[in-house]
Amino acid sequence: MTVDDGDRSTGVSDDRSGRADADSAATDTVDADGAGADDLERAEADTFGVGVHVTDEELRFVVRVPSDIDSGWTDPEAFQELVERVVWERLDRETVLRRVAAETPAGETVTLGTVTLQPDGTVVDYRLSAPTDG
Repeated sequence: MTVDDGDRSTGVSDDRSGRADADSAATDTVDADGAGADDLERAEADTFGVGVHVTDEELRFVVRVPSDIDSGWTDPEAFQELVERVVWERLDRETVLRRVAAETPAGETVTLGTVTLQPDGTVVDYRLSAPTDG
């Protein structure tokens, strides 16, 4: 895996054919002081951008790591794997990778969206979309 915060990214490789190796329902609650429960959760969470980078040989799952990441993330590999798991629980991995492999030239990265997580693994929010036929 590789890491990217503008400078760091994490990647899990799949071959260029798109074959892999191996609903957001938000509710707004407001506290007595007017702060929404979602705002409080987000303050304790980090938002990671995710995408698939294409090379001539492989597809690489990448995670953009914020430069001001919460110190509660103690194991970089573990949180990167968590981000990846959250993405593939919400998007169909095989379909996404096939589309990216078929439609994206080498050197390009297809953005899938963002995932916001707390260091304990709680998914606070996500905004993901699969690439469309194009």
